[in-house]
Amino acid sequence: MSAFMSAFAGLVGALADLLQPLLATASTAAAIVLFTALVRLAVHPLSRAAARGQKARTKLQPQIAELRRKHAGNPERMQKALMELHAKEKVSPLSGCLPSLLQMPAFFLLYHLFSSQDIGGEPNRLLGHDLLGAPLGERWHHALGEGGPFGPQGLVYLGLFAIVAAVATFNYGRTKRQMAANPVTPATGPDGQPVPGMGAMTKLMPMMSFLTLLSVAVVPLAAALYIVTSTTWTAVERAYLYRDAPAAEAAVAPAL
Repeated sequence: MSAFMSAFAGLVGALADLLQPLLATASTAAAIVLFTALVRLAVHPLSRAAARGQKARTKLQPQIAELRRKHAGNPERMQKALMELHAKEKVSPLSGCLPSLLQMPAFFLLYHLFSSQDIGGEPNRLLGHDLLGAPLGERWHHALGEGGPFGPQGLVYLGLFAIVAAVATFNYGRTKRQMAANPVTPATGPDGQPVPGMGAMTKLMPMMSFLTLLSVAVVPLAAALYIVTSTTWTAVERAYLYRDAPAAEAAVAPAL
């Protein structure tokens, strides 16, 4: 693991060296943003496939509803019929999870890299890098102790919070408009009955993006940059891939 982390630290350092002539002391922060963009670009084909899969599942809803009506008294037979339908149409119910799952290792690598004092038995030199005076390995509460929310370090976090709030507000407004134009029918379980709490969950989905503010506040600044970049990318990507999708599709599309 230490050798792997050393290699990853070398990658981040190489990207920072590449950007240093243009961005000087902010080169490491910019390298993290670039690394995040490269990760998102790598999984973009899967995001497109997930969008196609979600649209295909939406088109199957009449057939799914018919199967639920036909096998309402036999949940096991209903589940088997649903699996056969998905297999026949080559639609995977889990395809939408893949883009988010494949990003997790990259995020945790970055989190670990900027949370470790030593990498490969040597001091972690990346911890000495900063963004406009805010150390990449420290958190918001450290910034609050160095001048408060409007100090030099605090302003960096306020800028990130502003970006996340803007993206969350965009997602919220877009989802609400889609729901108003295309009301979502109540979700049902394998027995054909409404899923308890699903209606409330659907209503809360537009608000989930605002929870990113909490994540940005508690992780190291380097990881916060990853979250902010990835969240912004996701908002733009979803707006494009699900631009013609009804509210039901947009509400269940992966958020990260």
